[in-house]
Amino acid sequence: MNFEDIRAKIAAWKEREGIDLSTEEDLALAVMNLISLEEHFFFTGAKTGKTGYFGFLQEVRELRKKLLAKLVDSHEGETWCASKHLLAATMRLLEVGTKLQSQQKNKEAIECFDQAHQLFNLFWALRLKLIGLPELKEAAADEKPWTLKDIVNKLVDCCDE
Repeated sequence: MNFEDIRAKIAAWKEREGIDLSTEEDLALAVMNLISLEEHFFFTGAKTGKTGYFGFLQEVRELRKKLLAKLVDSHEGETWCASKHLLAATMRLLEVGTKLQSQQKNKEAIECFDQAHQLFNLFWALRLKLIGLPELKEAAADEKPWTLKDIVNKLVDCCDE
């Protein structure tokens, strides 16, 4: 399947499903931040011994589950968990990259940013059903005439209002 075939398939799917990918990208970023909040409430509760933070964690988790359900409509195999972990890892790599950048370690920062972008592309490939879970590992390592990055960059554009 070439890029034009994939684009046509996704365009038909978007029209049929009424999907706005720029809005979904914003939603994915919100989910990433909620996952990060879950982590912070856990560690704050664990470090301070104040169990009230675990209540906040649960509230944030419930909201994250509702929003992620808008992105991951079918739960084939472990696509739910894979999606969540792809977004979580993306967020962590963004944060590590930002910290490295503030330490003037630009080469390492760019490496983290590239890795974060690769994981975000894998999330979209899974979300758009361009690949299935067994193909995630292969897709991450396998170069094709078009890459997942190329496809996602063309299809998911947050600036497309």
